[in-house]
Amino acid sequence: MNRYEEKQEARRARLEAAADRADARSNDAYKRADLSEEATGIPFGQPILAGHHSEGRHRAVLKRADNAMRKSVEEGKRAGALRAKAAAVGTGGISSDDPDAVDKLREKLANLETSQANMKAANKIVRKWAKKGVTPESAGEDFDTYAAELAAVADHFSAQVARELLKPQWGDAGPIGFAPYQLTNNNAEINRLKKRIAQLEKASTRETKEYDFQGVCRVVENAGENRLQFFFDGKPDENTRAVMKSNGFRWAPSQEAWQRQLTGNALRAGRSALRALGVDLSTM
Repeated sequence: MNRYEEKQEARRARLEAAADRADARSNDAYKRADLSEEATGIPFGQPILAGHHSEGRHRAVLKRADNAMRKSVEEGKRAGALRAKAAAVGTGGISSDDPDAVDKLREKLANLETSQANMKAANKIVRKWAKKGVTPESAGEDFDTYAAELAAVADHFSAQVARELLKPQWGDAGPIGFAPYQLTNNNAEINRLKKRIAQLEKASTRETKEYDFQGVCRVVENAGENRLQFFFDGKPDENTRAVMKSNGFRWAPSQEAWQRQLTGNALRAGRSALRALGVDLSTM
């Protein structure tokens, strides 16, 4: 497990721990909402006796119980949301922050390229045997030979898959085999991954750069953290914070900086933020 994966696991653990605490608060609040006679001293179901000396106490008990039940529901929802976030950690694809991202992307690319080649080979076989009269309903030696030829391309091309590939894609009409959109979409993803790998390889050669805008802030293109960072002397004013947020930067207490992932978009957003803060960029 690399450093990024360790951070992901730590984040998942923090979210799960926070969900446990929210569950505990929900349970505690639920207990405080108890309206039994043992808990309140008031017979369960007894109406408020208007004008009686018990009226004020009775109303206070009901109000506390209502507030506690609301708190229990809110904390229960919070626990559910936290558990959903914990379950989602690491499921958003391959992050550029992962030091093994290029290797993982190359592996994914290789699988997609194999899939593309397999689909093309399968389509040739399907069309060849369809011309020979093999149909989805066929049985016997011809179908068995066709299915075996298809299985030789990839193990997961089973006899059932072989039959499905012989069916026209629009009911009684349309092409047979893998649909053109499947090949097009797969090829588009292949090209996207190639571009992303090239970007990450270029980024791996990036060096940390630092710019000091006197009286405003210090900006760091932090190659090691893969972040574009803004540092201010003390807490920035409300307008500055609004500028940072509107340009996609978030406060990172661990770095004591406003930052976002170091990408081309981030660099453009950084320049936009600097202009909004009154920095003259004409000399850069």
